[in-house]
Amino acid sequence: MLIAGFPAGAWGTNCYLVAPAAGEECVIIDPGHQAAQGVEDALKKHRLKPVAVVLTHGHIDHVASVVPVCGAHDVPAWIHPEDRFMMSDPEKALGRSIGMPLMGELTVGEPDDVRELDDGAVLELAGLRFGVAHAPGHTKGSVTYRMPEAADVPQILFSGDLIFAGSVGRTDLPGGDHAELLDSLARVCLPLDDSTVVLSGHGPQTTIGRERASNPYLHGLDAPRRGM
Repeated sequence: MLIAGFPAGAWGTNCYLVAPAAGEECVIIDPGHQAAQGVEDALKKHRLKPVAVVLTHGHIDHVASVVPVCGAHDVPAWIHPEDRFMMSDPEKALGRSIGMPLMGELTVGEPDDVRELDDGAVLELAGLRFGVAHAPGHTKGSVTYRMPEAADVPQILFSGDLIFAGSVGRTDLPGGDHAELLDSLARVCLPLDDSTVVLSGHGPQTTIGRERASNPYLHGLDAPRRGM
């Protein structure tokens, strides 16, 4: 498997390109602020052909390059319906004090083909399998994408802004809810194996085991019991 990631733009948001191998089709995750050129560079370097853009949530630092990336390659964008409005109205999602300084240089709006995600959906894209989990708290429509363990590759969780190395996503913006975030952490993250690699929206990669042991926001949370 090939995963090419890079931090983009003013917020250093991680954008990922995921493919079975170099020279094959790929999926682009969270092309945010000023990510379009980085996407093109990674596509050329690894000889990849994108088939879709998938979004962990609708904040502008994760979706600002969706329109040019989707348009350049004629591919759809997937997003949870509760965050879809943010692509066209990022200021409403962030508040004026945060959203205004960069509004003049951002491309807002929807690409031509937008597809909505459901909790529990499984996306089969580029020969890869992504399990979708609705994980509100940072935003109402936040989701994670989980890739199953494969030969010599551990399970991978693209967590967006649900969880970071040593921290979690903020909940003080419109649509944020701390109690919902804690519930999402318990429901989505805690049941995963310790070996699960977490590739988040900001910062370095980590593992579920490392976060279970050291992330203060996970302490005291209990994973939900599985049904019999």
